[in-house]
Amino acid sequence: MILSARSRAAAVLAVAALLGPAASQSAAQPAPASAEAPAAPDIPLGNVKAHLAQLQSIATANGGNRAHGRPGYLASVDYLKAKLDAAGFTTSLQTFTASGTTGYNLIADWPGGDPDQVLMAGAHLDSTASGPGVNDNGTGSAAVLETALAVSRAQLTPTKHLRFGWWGAEELGLLGSRAYVGSLSAAQRATFAGYLNFDMIGSPNPGYFVYDDDPAIEKTFKDHYAGLGIPTEPDTEGDGRSDHASFKNAGIPVGGLFTGAGNRKTAAQAQKWGGTSGQPFDRCYHSSCDTAANIDDTALDRNSDAVAHAVWTLGTSGSLGLPS
Repeated sequence: MILSARSRAAAVLAVAALLGPAASQSAAQPAPASAEAPAAPDIPLGNVKAHLAQLQSIATANGGNRAHGRPGYLASVDYLKAKLDAAGFTTSLQTFTASGTTGYNLIADWPGGDPDQVLMAGAHLDSTASGPGVNDNGTGSAAVLETALAVSRAQLTPTKHLRFGWWGAEELGLLGSRAYVGSLSAAQRATFAGYLNFDMIGSPNPGYFVYDDDPAIEKTFKDHYAGLGIPTEPDTEGDGRSDHASFKNAGIPVGGLFTGAGNRKTAAQAQKWGGTSGQPFDRCYHSSCDTAANIDDTALDRNSDAVAHAVWTLGTSGSLGLPS
């Protein structure tokens, strides 16, 4: 028979009482909590790719894309929202107007954590009108979604309040994330401990680029990859071109990951990361061939794990100071 926690505690106290007051007092005191942060789970690649397959199917059923103002975008939002609602998140849709059409941001809050220390992870969910946008940015969207679902599976009790966001109309000029940050009061902005951005993290000829913005967030990612023996480089191609810029411009610490877009991989980069030198990191960038076949599984797997590592490490630490 397995005793409940209350029954076990009562039994321990009863035995301690027989052994004397000192033992009883000792037994009544809870063991000190470990100061060590819980280890992040491995994010199953199969789960992330299942989300990508759904986004591909949505695009195929809706004119071949998931762009702002098109039915494929709202269907993508509905797919993610259903998953998050079922996992116990509090979700909300923020609307904004872009190009005369209603846009949508999806926000998901995990219960608990310090409301004055918000750690947010996000990705843009829209594609361009030219294709389904599975790498750009189904990969970031799916990895953030699966990390959020992993938080639910683990019933994580973070020290910070965890929030996740998926942005609309990024491809039109970061419009969704700008609308979100612009809707925050000064007091609300001050509660943000950091924002983590993931835009294109499964490019088929990948590099391993880390945003060099906030030092603590950058170190969290670089240390993770150093532990795997994978060298990284600062992101120069995408710097300021994705949704982290909306947060950074508001004074919020930012960081993130990127595997490259239209720039070409150098011979030195091919030597340390593999792949093909002289070719773009993503030859299907903003094209119709950005489909479920346009993914490097190894890069997607590694980066999805890195997303979870950052959420666990920074979300369960006492502050966003440089990790020891």
